[in-house]
Amino acid sequence: MTNPCIIAVAITGSVPTKANNPAVPVTIPEQIESTQEAFEAGATIAHCHVRNDDETPSSDPEKFARLKEGLEKHCPGMIIQLSTGGRSGAGQARGGMLPLRPDMASLSVGSNNFPTRVYENPPDLVDWLASEMLKYDVMPEIEAFDLSHIIQAAKMAGDGRLKQPLYVQFVMGVKNAMIADERILDIYIETLKRFAPDANWCAAGIGPNQIVVNEWAIARGGHTRTGLEDNVRLDRDRLAPSNAALVARAADLCAKYDRPVATWQQARDILNLPLRS
Repeated sequence: MTNPCIIAVAITGSVPTKANNPAVPVTIPEQIESTQEAFEAGATIAHCHVRNDDETPSSDPEKFARLKEGLEKHCPGMIIQLSTGGRSGAGQARGGMLPLRPDMASLSVGSNNFPTRVYENPPDLVDWLASEMLKYDVMPEIEAFDLSHIIQAAKMAGDGRLKQPLYVQFVMGVKNAMIADERILDIYIETLKRFAPDANWCAAGIGPNQIVVNEWAIARGGHTRTGLEDNVRLDRDRLAPSNAALVARAADLCAKYDRPVATWQQARDILNLPLRS
């Protein structure tokens, strides 16, 4: 039996700038073009942030609306996942795009340290974001930066605050948070299977950990994330020329482990995400 691998592409994020890598897409047209290339290379989930003209992060719902409209036009069938991350806004402004009814949205269910700040996800805000996702039929992608986040997400699913089955992404390699360690990934997977046995999972590595975590996830039968948000380089000596190049690298790993790259139809079937009318 084949086990298709869903490749998510995090196209721009809130931190990398064109000074870090000129290929980082900032404007809405740049993001649409970069995502279309990544879609053609095999990515079936687009993890999306939006930026201001000066490259600073934004949570402007109007910008998200224009990006979503462009992706639906140029990447038909691709799963659109909007970020509710804390770098681009504060409080309920982080969920201002949820009435747009994207297929998915990221959701961090607990706080943790980032390189220079605390990534604050207080319980009342988490509950509000989760309730908005239920209200607008948006599937959460749980971003787990810590083992406790997995257990909390399972608890929220159990008491009805989150839809089941869960989709959990293990984020590894953020400075001051969870390191990228193969044994820890196995503990994450085992914990998820114990507390949410029907859940699907994905893994993402930051910076040079990206390709390593991609391989660990693919080899273990999970799904994986790549893209310029998490890593701007192909290797120590070369910048990544595009999001598509990073997707192609992940697709090569799928071939190495006899995992077909999931089509958008297969990805929607795995995640039970029908096309919206």
